[in-house]
Parts: sequence; C-alpha cells; structure tokens
Amino acid sequence: MNYTSLKELIEIDSPTGFTHIAAEYCFNYLKNLGFNPTYTIKGAVKCSLGENPTLCIAGHLDTLGAIISSINGDGTLSISLLGGLSMNMAEGEYCRIHTHEGRIYTGTLLLNNPSAHANKDLDSTKRNIESMHIRLDELVENKNDVLKLGIQVGDIIAFDTRYQELESGFIKSRYLDNKAGCFVLFEIAERAKKMEKSFPVELFFSNYEEVGHGASGGFAPTIKDMLVIDMGVVGHNVEGKETACSICAKDSTGPYDYNFRKELVELCRKNNIPYNVDIYPFYGSDGSAALRAGNQFRVALIGMGVAASHGVERTHKKGIEATLDLCMAYIEGLANILA
Repeated sequence: MNYTSLKELIEIDSPTGFTHIAAEYCFNYLKNLGFNPTYTIKGAVKCSLGENPTLCIAGHLDTLGAIISSINGDGTLSISLLGGLSMNMAEGEYCRIHTHEGRIYTGTLLLNNPSAHANKDLDSTKRNIESMHIRLDELVENKNDVLKLGIQVGDIIAFDTRYQELESGFIKSRYLDNKAGCFVLFEIAERAKKMEKSFPVELFFSNYEEVGHGASGGFAPTIKDMLVIDMGVVGHNVEGKETACSICAKDSTGPYDYNFRKELVELCRKNNIPYNVDIYPFYGSDGSAALRAGNQFRVALIGMGVAASHGVERTHKKGIEATLDLCMAYIEGLANILA
C-alpha cells in the first residue's frame, strides 16, 4: 500500500479553523478517482460511494494548533490553543504563522526566559500558555515591528509535523490523529473504485473535531449508522496496540452502540483482523459530536493504535491496514445484504 497521500495530507497545515487547504486536497483526491465530493456549509468534505448511503464513515482532517492571542512588547507572540495540545510535548517545536494576507512566517514555541544559563527555574517552571511564547524568526524587537510584517491577533499557528515512514513499518509524526484516519477513507475510496462496485456509504471528512463539534451534522438524510475512524489509545491501563485496530466500547462521553460493536468484533474474528476492544478514559470523537447533536443513528468508533497521542505520535502500518480491512469487511457485508 502506498502511503504518499498520508504524508502529503499530514504536511498540509490544518489546525482547527484553518482546514480549507486540507479539505481541498481531500476533495480533489476523491474527484480524481471519479467520485463527486461536495462541501458542507461548515467546510467539511463528504462523498457518496453509491446511491442512498446508509453508512457514514467519518474521519477528521483538523489538527491541534494555536492562534495568536496577543503580540507582546518584546516582539514575541502569546497564543491560545486550538484543541488539547500538550505544552510539555510541544516545547521547542518549530512552527509556521499563517497571516490573514497569506504570508507564512516561521518561529519556535519556547518557555519565557528559555536559556539554561539565565533561568535557575528552567526545569521547575510549569509549561502552559502563560509561561510560554512564540519566538519569531524575524528581526523584531517590539510590537510595531511585528505589526509591520502583517502579523496580527487571530493569525493561525501550525507546528511542524516531523513525518517519518520507517522500514520497520512504523510511521511517526504529529497529527496521525487523525490524518491516518483520513488516509483510511482515501483507501476505502480507492478499493471501491478498483472493484467497480457501488456501496451505500458516505465518506465524511470533518473539520472541527478537535474542539468538539466536528461531525455534528451535514450527513445524507438516509444515514442509519456512523462508523468513526479515529486514533486508538495506546498507554497505561488501556488495551490499544499500534499494530492492531482498536474498537472503542466507551469513551469519556459514554458507550458506543453495543450491537454495532459486536458486529465489528465478529468480523475481526472471522477475518483474522488483529483488534482490541477498549475503553478510552480521556477521549471524545466525531461520534460523540453526532450523538450530542441529536442524530438518530447507531455509532461505533474504531482506529489504529496511536502512541503518544497529541504529541509526536507513532503508529504502524499493520494497525492502519487492520482498520482498513475491518472497514472493507463491514462495507462488503452491507453491500451483500442490500444486493
């Protein structure tokens, strides 16, 4: 399987609220396969693989990031976070500042007074938005110097991805949550095209998941079930593995549909797909958003295990392929039922 589209999508800056370029990439990818994608009013991308879709498969293309909250007197930038970025895992990261006029500047996220030779409290200082700033890679000494560059409050900040695809099968990068899920949606479309078969499926690329209201609406009116593809949790006291597909029984918002989950587990067993059933203690998804919005359909949540989530993440091709295999097994079964 070729992972070029995953790398390309990850390397497109798309913090929540600044997803139009990544959405256009998804739109064009599907269009080039011969499908007819459309945009929702909120800027999400959706695409039917057949008439009267009853299953929505959703992944989110927005990522963590930041936005300029103020320009400081010394020419540094204060930020407000977009999503749950860990400042401990982001310290020292290079970033890009996207201005309203379309200019792009670079910088670094740093602790205030970041020199080990000048700050005796360097190690003990709590990392948060009050104790950190963006240092611009420009000759600026004060607020006016920054304003002259066209940088202003509200400009978007995207952090470097550091994408690497390794011979061992691991892929490490920021934003595998959830561009790896979007990649699975691409591959579903690729397989549907090669099979020259119509499926009652709508692919949905949401764009506000990291702030809680991504896939809250905009679906085809015929949808009865939603299968959300998002990262599986890897860590202490959870079952997820980077080489398997995680099937979520419950997250912070409550349980997912029991019978839907059972169907997915049975497909994994029948098709020898590596999987784990898991509970995510600190998690919400596009499925959560859809249910809170009052949508009347069953929801299940699956995804490849992703280590160090919301940091410099890592997964394995085996986990991505297991997730894709489960999706295809479910889709093909659905198509057979309707045949």
